[in-house]
Amino acid sequence: MPADSGTVSVSDPRSRAKIHTELGALYFQAGNPAAALDHLATALEIDSGFHQANSVRGLVYASLREHAKAEADFARALSRAPNDPEVNNNYGWFLCETGKERQSIAYFDRALRDPLYETPDRAYTNAGACLLRIGDLDQAQTYLLQAVRISRNGAVQARIGLAQVFYLRGNLDESRHYLSDALRMMEPPTAEALWLAVRVERKLGNKAAEGGFASQLRSRYPTSNEYQEFLKGNFE
Repeated sequence: MPADSGTVSVSDPRSRAKIHTELGALYFQAGNPAAALDHLATALEIDSGFHQANSVRGLVYASLREHAKAEADFARALSRAPNDPEVNNNYGWFLCETGKERQSIAYFDRALRDPLYETPDRAYTNAGACLLRIGDLDQAQTYLLQAVRISRNGAVQARIGLAQVFYLRGNLDESRHYLSDALRMMEPPTAEALWLAVRVERKLGNKAAEGGFASQLRSRYPTSNEYQEFLKGNFE
């Protein structure tokens, strides 16, 4: 009886490359870039055309500030799969992180044009964050609101981004609304979120809430940039 042609064995090169790429991504997320790079190199040795491995390795190199290597990996991934939404999202984030925020938006938009993209909320969130960095509050708000609308996991980062947008607009009640939602979903809360909460409550005149968030910032993140800004009194 012939073998089932729909079954993929682990001896299949593409399948093995995919496994190593997934392991590389997991190690990267766990804060172990060396192990991540080992698995990604193995993936590309097995299947040099597996563009997802190049894309993930680009993110790892970017995190290590090896920007030339990251750019080379992203270029290879895009040359093999110019419309892959995950590749475009990853490259867009790399551009944003390297001071090319406006240029990054085209890649997020390209990712979002794929109707089969499984996590479009990521691209909306990333685009919104990049636009927020350059002060384009209108467009940032549009992207971040869409991320919140479609996300299936709470869109914590998008909610923090919206809290920042509304804080900068002076709409403190809306800022607090989105930030409170985000804080309820986070354990522990990030230094970024706590520092924003301190400033929102300070502007609203809620001394007790301000003090509570400041205490958390001090106890959880005493060496963070956010806590140093608090100590300097740089509330704006």
